[in-house]
Amino acid sequence: MAGHLELAGFQHVYSGKVRDLYAPVGADGAPARDRLLLVASNRLSAYDWMMTPEIPDKGEVLTRLSLWWFDRLADIVPNHVVSTDVPAAVAGRAVLVRRLEMLGLEAIARAYLTGGGLEEYRATGSVCAVPLPEGLVDGSRLPEPVFTPTTKAPVGQHDLPMTPTEVEALLGADRAAEVSRLTRAILARGNEIAAARGILIADTKVEFGVAPDGSGGLVLADEVLTPDSSRFWPADLWEPGHPQPSYDKQFVRDWLTSAESGWDRRSGEAPPPLPAAVVEQTRAKYVEAYERITGESFSAR
Repeated sequence: MAGHLELAGFQHVYSGKVRDLYAPVGADGAPARDRLLLVASNRLSAYDWMMTPEIPDKGEVLTRLSLWWFDRLADIVPNHVVSTDVPAAVAGRAVLVRRLEMLGLEAIARAYLTGGGLEEYRATGSVCAVPLPEGLVDGSRLPEPVFTPTTKAPVGQHDLPMTPTEVEALLGADRAAEVSRLTRAILARGNEIAAARGILIADTKVEFGVAPDGSGGLVLADEVLTPDSSRFWPADLWEPGHPQPSYDKQFVRDWLTSAESGWDRRSGEAPPPLPAAVVEQTRAKYVEAYERITGESFSAR
């Protein structure tokens, strides 16, 4: 993916939908084997499409909020952060992290029913082969968080729901159970903290890795409990039965599926550029989520 920076002392390794990876280069010119620089861009994806233009300051919001959450989840699972001492060109939106072998799935937990989970529930009465109670509607709180993973598709392709049997076949029974437990625990802890700040976390996606040599257990990587990886709802406006207002990129999804955008999600054609007002309001949503959750004012570095 085009758009990554050239950083002195680092070799570009990979670019995903939102993040760019670089390997530190030693005096001998060889890239480090145990460390990576993880840089969050201002890119935004929705419905597996990359949006244009980018959202100003988004990468910094995601990075700083993830760091805030990593500290509050450290007793549940270790994370990949090594240092925030990074090149000035990416200050505020990059971290030096452990190089890990990532698990080949998107670990998702849901505390409330909406989005793709709601669509699947309406068709089958379950999500990822996990049966749910009858009579649930858009925005219903689930009896307890459920693990609803998906495949990790390449950029431009769609993630697909995975059943518990498929997850066990990929990871083995013990590791599959641990991924499920940790993902649900992260969402539960997130809601304990966010609810006191007036935000409900409907669902979240996290990613785990392991040391390349196989030593140690699962490590939380990438990002955690951000507006890109989670649905944040204002608690005082929560009302099951219809889509909820949100602090995340659901705002962009809603515009894309509105008559104003003129885009047909099923057409296979790329969506139109986001209007300036949608870009600015999306940035404001991300910043508001950061400020409400952390209690800190956001000022770009």
